[in-house]
Amino acid sequence: MQTSGRTNPRRILATMVAVAALLSIAERAAFAGGDWNDANVQWQPYEAGLAAAKKDKKPVLLIFFTEWCPHCTNYSKLFHDQKVIDQTKKFVVIRLDKDKNGELSKKYAPDGEYIPRTYFLSSDGTLDPALTAPRSEYKYFYDEANSAQLLASMDAALKKLH
Repeated sequence: MQTSGRTNPRRILATMVAVAALLSIAERAAFAGGDWNDANVQWQPYEAGLAAAKKDKKPVLLIFFTEWCPHCTNYSKLFHDQKVIDQTKKFVVIRLDKDKNGELSKKYAPDGEYIPRTYFLSSDGTLDPALTAPRSEYKYFYDEANSAQLLASMDAALKKLH
């Protein structure tokens, strides 16, 4: 871009800012609700997941999230931890968007419909309310920055429900 044979630095800067903003928006849209590592975690739809759990006699790891929740986006990153990936293979894993599954969200809300929420169910689909994060409130909200709490509950669920 030239004006009178000279480069207009303001116009170049404005163009660069606009391109950066568009790239940022596109990146956020690509990972709305987080990157749950679909390539390495075998997420199942709700009904098919419950049927598979019953057939294979595996416990269920059920997560409610939304696409607009920053905590959900952070939490999704735990599913890139190799230890978590390995543990998910011992479960039927189901992830549901709370906004698109309102009735199911209400069904699985022993202490409220906050998000993200992580539950452990027996192979027959029964929620075990005792398997929680180590907290007094928001009991099904796990540390979104460290996989240790989730892994501890996964271990406990395997011992109790398997």
